[in-house]
This record gives sequence, C-alpha cells and structure tokens, in this order.
Amino acid sequence: MERYDIEKLRSLSCEGVAQRLGIKVHRHKALCCFHNDHTPSLTFRKNKFKCWSCGESGDSISFVQKVLGKDFLDACRWLADEHNVIVTSFTTPEDSGVQQKPFDASRYERFFERPWLNEEARKFLFDERKIDPRVVRWCRVTSWKDRSGTPWLQIPYFNREGKLIGIQNRNLTKGATPRFRFPQGGGSISLYNQPVLNMLRPNDTLYICEGASDTWSMLSSGHKAIAIPSATLLSKKDVELLQALSSELSVRFEMWPDNDAPGERLFLQLKEVLPSLIRHQLPQNCKDYSEYYLTQIL
Repeated sequence: MERYDIEKLRSLSCEGVAQRLGIKVHRHKALCCFHNDHTPSLTFRKNKFKCWSCGESGDSISFVQKVLGKDFLDACRWLADEHNVIVTSFTTPEDSGVQQKPFDASRYERFFERPWLNEEARKFLFDERKIDPRVVRWCRVTSWKDRSGTPWLQIPYFNREGKLIGIQNRNLTKGATPRFRFPQGGGSISLYNQPVLNMLRPNDTLYICEGASDTWSMLSSGHKAIAIPSATLLSKKDVELLQALSSELSVRFEMWPDNDAPGERLFLQLKEVLPSLIRHQLPQNCKDYSEYYLTQIL
C-alpha cells in the first residue's frame, strides 16, 4: 500500500472504529475488550486508543488487528470497506514479486449463462428490494447455497466487452458477517456494470453508486449507473476511464452518497478525481439510495 493510503486509514477516529466493531462507547470510554474489564478503562482520543488497566494501546489500524485478529493488510481492507476510504492498492512492496494466479473465467461463466434464483434470492431482490426483473437479467445475478445451507447471491463483474472479470458473493442471511465474500481466485473487482458504459451518449448522466444493490435500484429507476468496486478500491485505470467519459462524451456524473460519515467521505474523495460530480442529498430517514428507491415506488 502507498504510505498516503495508510495514513488515511490511520487518521480515522478510533472511537468511530470501535463503534463499527460493535463496542459500546460512552464519553470516549468503553469496557476493554483485551481483558476482563468491569469498569470502563479503554479510552479513545482522535485516532488513538489506550487501556489504562492492561496497557494495550495503538492506532485505528492496530485496534482492528487486535480486536479481529487480522494481519495488517486485512485490517486496512476492513477499515477501507467499513469507512468508505478509497485506496489505490492493497499490494505491498513485499507482495509485488508474488505471481498471482490468473482468474479462470471459464470455471464460472456457465453459472451466468442461465442465472437461477433460489427462494431467498427472489425474496431479497423482488420482495424486499423491489428490483425490476429486467435489471436482474441484465446484470446476470444468480444464486447458490454452500454446504451449510447458507444462501448467497453470486454477482458477476463484466468489462465493457462483456467478458467476465470477477465475482462477488453476498450472504443473504440477515445480520451475517462477513456480508460479502470474494471467492479464491475470484478475479479483478473493477467498476461494476461496465457494459452500461457502451450505452452512454453525449451529455448523458451516469450515476455512481456505492455497491451493486444500489446500482440495481438506480437501474430500476430508469437511470444508467455503475458502482465503484467494494465501495473503496478504485484503481488508476478506473479513474482514467471515468475521466475519459467526461472529456470525450461530456458525461455528467451524479451521486446519492449514503447518509452517514463514510458516505460523505466517499463523495469528497470521488470529487477530487471527478470535479464535476454532482451530489444529491438523501432524506434523513433513508440511509442509502436503495431505501430511498423503496419510498418512491411504494
């Protein structure tokens, strides 16, 4: 990772990170999760934490490492995903010489030739999210269950030429963690719904969403939309593609950021690379565009 990206993650409020981890914080203090604490001895100040009983201390990244038992890179990835912080790469200098196994699209293409939706997937997409069936067919979303019977959505990522370049799985069990999973050797998770870029005309509007489900809602509303990958990882190539659409086709970029601090942070970071990006404000009772979409159709 670039040093600048690491510092962005280190600068996150450690108290906010703790709350994202489900730790109850009151007046900047909490029961310490590193020992059997009976009175709040874990304190937070800006991007630092310290327990005045057991002595554990550190920054936002090390806090995630210790609480979740993750290594440095996985902790950074968790922080980026949970707080919508765009980073350029999760590759370290030590990793640069490692030969990555290429994505074998032929292993997965057959699953998306005739997408099949199980009962849980149909309930999630059509009953709960009210997604237009034509959108589901366009995006070629399918479903499956693992050996334990857990239902998953399988979301394919295609490039502009329609070639399968990656896969993302979404757990359909309410409250389950992790909610998203990328299969081993699951390919490159780039901009989602790239084929829609071929439909753009001069002066068209393209909506940028924070994930696949918001993209489905936006498409169901009749708009052209894409999602940035994993809500955080935006490559230089992706940025150059979006900037080319702006300069060559005068495409307008618009966004309905999530109604929280990470959503605001994400919008501001995107605006740094897309200065013409227009923001729409969600109503206070809607946390994301998917919820707003439901208020418009019900």
